Amino acid sequence: QVQLVESGGGLVQAGGSLRLSCAASRSLFSLSSMGWYRQAPGKQRELVAYITSGGTTNYADFVKGRFTISRDNAKNTVYLQMGSLKTEDTAVYYCNGRTFGLTSSDYWGHGTQVTVSS
Repeated sequence: QVQLVESGGGLVQAGGSLRLSCAASRSLFSLSSMGWYRQAPGKQRELVAYITSGGTTNYADFVKGRFTISRDNAKNTVYLQMGSLKTEDTAVYYCNGRTFGLTSSDYWGHGTQVTVSS
C-alpha cells in the first residue's frame, strides 16, 4: 500500500506559477514511477508528467517547456512546478505512484484543485 498526499493547488492568474507537492508514505525507490495526472470537468483523466525511479522524465506535449517534474528522495516527495499557466490548465491534479512488476499497481492521491483565471 502507498498513501499519496497532494498539496499546493489553488487559484492563480493566467501566466502565473504554482508548485504541487506529493508526499508518499514510503520510499520513492520502491516505486517504478511517480506521476501527475489531471482531470478537467467533463473530460477524462490525462497524464501530465511522470518520473521514474531512475530519474527519467516524460511530459505530455501540452505542458512541455512549461511544467517540470522533480523528486526529493530524502523527503519521499515529488513536485510539479507549473509555469506560464493557461486557463485550460484548470483541473484537479492527481498524484500517481506505480509499483514494480508485471502486475504493477497504481495508487492515487485525492487530488488538488488548480484553477487558472483569465
